[in-house]
Amino acid sequence: MSALTNSLGSFIKSSIGRKIIVAVTGLALVLFLAGHLTGNLLIYAGQEAFDEYAHFLHTFLHGTGVWIARLGLLVCFGAHLWFTILLTRENKAARKGYAHQATVQAPKSSLIMIWSGLTILAFVIFHLLHFTVRTDAELAKIGAESPWKMVIIGFQNPLVSLFYIIAMTLLCSHLAHGVASIFQTLGLRSNRTAGPIRIFAKAYAAVIYFGFISIPLAILFGYGSDAVK
Repeated sequence: MSALTNSLGSFIKSSIGRKIIVAVTGLALVLFLAGHLTGNLLIYAGQEAFDEYAHFLHTFLHGTGVWIARLGLLVCFGAHLWFTILLTRENKAARKGYAHQATVQAPKSSLIMIWSGLTILAFVIFHLLHFTVRTDAELAKIGAESPWKMVIIGFQNPLVSLFYIIAMTLLCSHLAHGVASIFQTLGLRSNRTAGPIRIFAKAYAAVIYFGFISIPLAILFGYGSDAVK
């Protein structure tokens, strides 16, 4: 047990170990986004379909499934952000003597990874409080009746929709860089596949972006308004 603990500690402290943790947790979050978007797009299928989907999520494994998923996602998100910060600090320290050159060479997307990640974290906390914990008493009452109506009413608030769209913009800027990095860290990128992987990363980020922001935009332009009057 001691040898295993020491090996695990050495792995976590090593640069390659931290990069692998960032890549694996990033992959888990990327897969979650695809599934989450698929479920969210059921908003367009109507109230009954979306409410049935929400009911399934909240009753899966007698209600424990959704909390297991939330806990796992929060752990992945926290580890991903924390080890990204550690790697960024290490890289900055290593380049300290070449600060000007490093700043010129670093891609713009990588320079804002930390700040976009922290903004996304703030959004996740707000999103959970708003639609999951339902700290708004009125939304909580509506959500108990119909999650579909809760989403419609929630995004009818322009400030909520604006924050959502800004967060999705930062998220997808993060994804366009991060998805390609996952392939590289896990040893799945070569000179031959580098181009297709970059295209895939950008295409995936675009699908996620337009899919998610379509919902608040559609609601702001009147989708579902007749049903919640």
